[in-house]
Amino acid sequence: MNETNGRLVVDVRSVEKHFGDGPDRIHALRNVNLQAYAGEILMLVGPSGCGKTTLLSAIAGTLRVESGEIDVFGKPLHRMSGGDLTRFRAKHIGFIFQQFNLIPTLSVAENIGIPLLIQGFSHREAIRRARAVLDAVDLGARWKESPNKLSGGQQQRVAIARALVHEPPLVICDEPTAALDSQNGEIVLELFRNVARSPGRAVVIVTHDNRIFSYADRIARMDDGEIIDEKKQVHSEPPHFVHEHAAG
Repeated sequence: MNETNGRLVVDVRSVEKHFGDGPDRIHALRNVNLQAYAGEILMLVGPSGCGKTTLLSAIAGTLRVESGEIDVFGKPLHRMSGGDLTRFRAKHIGFIFQQFNLIPTLSVAENIGIPLLIQGFSHREAIRRARAVLDAVDLGARWKESPNKLSGGQQQRVAIARALVHEPPLVICDEPTAALDSQNGEIVLELFRNVARSPGRAVVIVTHDNRIFSYADRIARMDDGEIIDEKKQVHSEPPHFVHEHAAG
């Protein structure tokens, strides 16, 4: 089992969020309270439309909430200006989305190096570090290629490498394995396990994919904008990727 070191990374308190107006107004988040700790993989699960991705976006600082407070590494995201929030995200948070968002005119290594270039690294150093993290996702030989020459599973691993290249202490993932077969899924989940073991680092994953639940240290279930249950996982054996089609 992957033990947390007790350091609070994400602290969500009494958060509310609505979308729309009038009779079509949607109550997306209802008095949500949630914590994530360094050294753990936290999974947010629940039916489509229950608020998982909305909560993930709020934690990532890409979505403002109407009320409540969100602290990440002790910094109050709800009080930050737009510029401060952008700089904070660039340094502290790695994003992995359902869509790969790779730039087709750049090589695989150049795509991965983008977060480093934003932080001021030279092109040469960004490529060097990108190639190192590509080796970790078993794509080191493809560093010069265009992303559109890779399979969907390989493109997802490139997107994951891009999120990890600047060694962010918080990694946020939205359905990272939904489009992956068992082989690629195992590679990705083992990588997340290694990331979460790093001192001071946490991984938060939104997923429908019940094949990967055994990799979680804690699972928070959502329904209708609320956290309805939290459960700490006790691993009596190493986690494994279930070799069957994901539900939902």
